[in-house]
Amino acid sequence: MYFKRLTPILYTENLAETIKFYTEVLGFICTDFNEEWQWASLHKNEIEIMLSKPNAHIKFDKIGFTGSFYFEVENAEEFWNILKKSVEIVYPLETFEWGMMEFAIKDNNGYILQFGSKT
Repeated sequence: MYFKRLTPILYTENLAETIKFYTEVLGFICTDFNEEWQWASLHKNEIEIMLSKPNAHIKFDKIGFTGSFYFEVENAEEFWNILKKSVEIVYPLETFEWGMMEFAIKDNNGYILQFGSKT
C-alpha cells in the first residue's frame, strides 16, 4: 500500500487563538475554515496542518500528545532568532552530533514543535 501523505489534525479548545498562533507567529496561511465544523486547514510551503475542536466521536478530556512535531526548515538559526522572544521555549538552539541544528517551542495548546536544519 502506497502512503501519499500525513496530515496531523491538532485538537484545540480555542480555534481562533490557534489559527492566530500558526499564522502570525509561524507564518502559516489559513486556506480553509469552517466555523460550523470548528475546523481549519493551514499551509506553509509543503506542510499542511488541520485544526479542530474535539468531536463527539472521540473521547476527549484535555489537550495532549505524547510526542512532538518535527519541521525541517532551511535555516533553523534564522527562524530561532525570529521566534525566541515571542514563544515558550522547550530547548534553545543547539547543534547535535547527528548533524542537525535544532530548537523546540510550545504552541498555544502546549504541543511541542521542533525545528531543525542540517549543519
